[in-house]
Amino acid sequence: MNWDQIKGKWMQFKGKAKEQWGDLTDDDLDRIDGNRDQLLGRIQERYGIAKEQAERQVDDWCRRV
Repeated sequence: MNWDQIKGKWMQFKGKAKEQWGDLTDDDLDRIDGNRDQLLGRIQERYGIAKEQAERQVDDWCRRV
């Protein structure tokens, strides 16, 4: 699945994102609103990881959903 599809159906994918990244709050997910860069930033912030690692996680998750 590509990111445009996820962004268009973000309300449906928020729960799946919450399962993957449990440290993200519902407020975080609402603010992200399907924006990939914001998701990356929040994952980096909450988990204390590098941008490249966050990108790998998001890309892997995108392929699975």
